Amino acid sequence: MLQDLEAEVLASHQLGQDVYLLRLYAPLIAEAAQPGQFVHVRCSETFDPLLRRPLSIHDAGNKGELTLLYQVKGRGTAWLARQQPGQKINILGPLGRGFTLPQNKRLALVAGGMGMVPLLFLARRALEAGNEVDFFYGARDREQLYQLETLKAMQVNLFLATDDGSAGFQGPVTKLWEKYIPERSYDRGYACGPRPALAAFARLSGEFSLPAEVSLEERMACGLGACRGCVATLRDASGNRYYENVCTGGPVFDAAAVYWED
Repeated sequence: MLQDLEAEVLASHQLGQDVYLLRLYAPLIAEAAQPGQFVHVRCSETFDPLLRRPLSIHDAGNKGELTLLYQVKGRGTAWLARQQPGQKINILGPLGRGFTLPQNKRLALVAGGMGMVPLLFLARRALEAGNEVDFFYGARDREQLYQLETLKAMQVNLFLATDDGSAGFQGPVTKLWEKYIPERSYDRGYACGPRPALAAFARLSGEFSLPAEVSLEERMACGLGACRGCVATLRDASGNRYYENVCTGGPVFDAAAVYWED
């Protein structure tokens, strides 16, 4: 159920250059949240800036805690990074369509850069549902691999890739994943990250006839499907193109349904 509420800041930590981990007390949203959904955050004490900021839910605990991992990219998120424990932040959520989660299967999660944000929550829920999780995580260098200790504590099978070779496999995370697809016999795949990485993920999933979902990253204004500002191009079963709001039809979509040529 959609909630519009004042969430209390429990903690805010800087994890890297312009990257922050924010823990909020928002029990109504935390209890309802599903992996892949997002919240719309008012990044101001007033209405300037006017538009909220959409942030993927990084984690949600059973004690009413909601965790957001985000990168400062403008004055809205810069304001968010200055908030201290005890202060209140207005958030709206949970919003959007999340991931489809099976039980007792072998899953591959492929994260590129900050695309790991929604996949950590997915990994936690997937493990709780009795699934085996291979988590493929890539970034430019080892300093931009965030939340590694959290992932290790969750007991996922963790595979790392960096562009410069400073941690794990040297090269794109999709290249690393490609090496394991035949031998691991996955039941489903999931990905989030830069669009070229998602396109490569979708291509590989199709080649191996693997059911797969992707979380798309688009600029969202209203977050409710009214403004049509975050439209993605999709294709139906006949190959015809059509358009869908990412904020309401997604942000999670069937990887095979996305029109990657745009």
